[in-house]
Amino acid sequence: MADSPSEPRGLLDSARRLLTSVLTVATTRIELAAVEIEEQVHRAAELLLWSFVGLMAAVCGVLMLGFLVILTFWEHRVLAASLVAAGYLLAAAAALLVVRAKARGRPRLFEASLSELAKDRDRLDRR
Repeated sequence: MADSPSEPRGLLDSARRLLTSVLTVATTRIELAAVEIEEQVHRAAELLLWSFVGLMAAVCGVLMLGFLVILTFWEHRVLAASLVAAGYLLAAAAALLVVRAKARGRPRLFEASLSELAKDRDRLDRR
């Protein structure tokens, strides 16, 4: 009979420890998900910035091409205008290539969280 009062207490302690472990694991997973969301926001901002750079360079290139057509009838200004326009167009092409590469190379959303949850599930299945 002396063991009876300690059994419920041992059971409650075990349940409390289990709940604490579950909450710890859940907290870790939520923190990991938050970090992944922050990374995705950073990547989106970076893509937006490079897109803006590419767009501005393309606009400058198109403007310079327009000036090139006008300046074609003048003597040596054509070479200078064409070189400036070519520089802007090259910058636009480079920026667009960077945007394309970054957009293709992005990781899956919550990839690390899903991986950790799969590991947790495998560990629990082994028990």
